[in-house]
Order: sequence, then C-alpha cells, then structure tokens
Amino acid sequence: MNIVKISDLMLPELAPYARLTEAQLRNRLHPAEGLFICESMKVIRVALAAGVEPVSFLCEEKFIGDVPDCGVPMYTAEREVLAALTGYELSRGVLCCMRRPVERRVGEVLSDARRVAVLDGVVNSENTGAIFRAAAALGLDAVLLTRTCCDPLNRRACRVSMGTVFQLPWTYLDHYGQLKECGFATVAMALTDRSVPVDDPVLKQHERLAIIMGTEGDGLSDSVLRQCDHVARIPMHRGVDSLNVAAAAAVAFYELCR
Repeated sequence: MNIVKISDLMLPELAPYARLTEAQLRNRLHPAEGLFICESMKVIRVALAAGVEPVSFLCEEKFIGDVPDCGVPMYTAEREVLAALTGYELSRGVLCCMRRPVERRVGEVLSDARRVAVLDGVVNSENTGAIFRAAAALGLDAVLLTRTCCDPLNRRACRVSMGTVFQLPWTYLDHYGQLKECGFATVAMALTDRSVPVDDPVLKQHERLAIIMGTEGDGLSDSVLRQCDHVARIPMHRGVDSLNVAAAAAVAFYELCR
C-alpha cells in the first residue's frame, strides 16, 4: 500500500481535498477529468463496488487498516492535521478522491424504468442525499435531476445517501419533454387547487410514472405544473401545510410504488 505521511499541506496532490471548489472538482470544461470527494469508508466501499475509480485516499493514521489497497496513494496524518487541511473533521476518518462517472443519457437511464423520481431545483445536499436513499429503499428505478439541483456527488449528499447515489441510475433532465418521449406520465407533488390525494387510484394505473419533487420552500413553478399530467398532495393535519421535501418524497415514493 502506497502510504504517504503528510508533511506539507500545500502538496499539489492534496488540492482536491483542500483547495479546489466543487465547481473546480467537477471541471465542466473537461468532464472526463472531473473529480469528487467521497466521505466515510462505508460509502466509499459502495462506490468502489459500483466500479467508481479511486484517485487517492486521505486517512487518519488510526484508520489505515480499514482502507482497501486500490493501488493509489493514501495520504495520512493525525486528525488535527487533516482537519486543518480540509477545514472540517473527517466523518469516520477517511476521504477518497474519485473520478466522476461519465454522464449518462436520459434514454439509457429510463430504458427499463417504471417508477422514477425527478428533482427540480432541489439545492440542499442533505435533502438530495436523503431523497436518493428513499428512492433506492422504496423501489424506484432511477432519479433524474434538473441542472439547477445540488450535485448528487457532492461530498455531503453522497454521505447522507449512504452510497445509494452509486447504486441507483441517475442523470440530468434538460426538459420535461424527455419524459414524454420515453413514455412516462408525470405527477407533480404540489399544493394546488387541482391536486388530488397521493393515494388516488388513477395515479397507480400508469405503467410508467415520474414523480416530480420541487425546490425547498417555493416548490414547483407554474410552468412545470402546467406540463404535468397530474398534481398530487399528501393530506396534512393540525394546520401543517407541508413536509420537508425529503420526507414528502419518501411518502410519495412509498405510496406510488406499492
């Protein structure tokens, strides 16, 4: 195992962990060179099992024995040194710099799918990760995101998802017509005058259904709602007007995938 004891925090090889922004890691100008940071050994193992390519590890010395030998450098130091390098304390003591998978085509992701989630403008990384986890656990076949969403490969989103971002097919949606082209009916989760209860039998009659969740706070725009076949709501009690988007997604996924 190629273990490198950190003696210089300014090593160029450490830049992905310390000095590159999310946008710089993603490298939109050269997508094939894009990177992301994966946190916690449990999540890293899921990524490795899915075939994601590691570039290097950053590891507390006491966790070295937990890291598999992938033939890439493992940079190591005490917890305080790593916190000074990254600006935060490592979750379970391990980070992995990995290569971004190639973005998949919508038709490829939807080819065999029957129930999919669509995230429209969901920007919070924890909500994104939680929605992926719910989608995987409750039987959805794929997740699509508008390009205004948080990156599912954001460090925190990966961790909150418990690695399901590597297990569930996903890609970006450029317009809602792509769902129609692939034979999907659409149901928007929103509180409107025309919304039906989420357990309405009509919704379950569709062989292929896309469940659309909107941005935190504002929800889905009128433009999006006009493009959807159905609008559904989760009945509320005690004057509560809505659920957090991740909680609402879990309820909708459970009901519409049964």
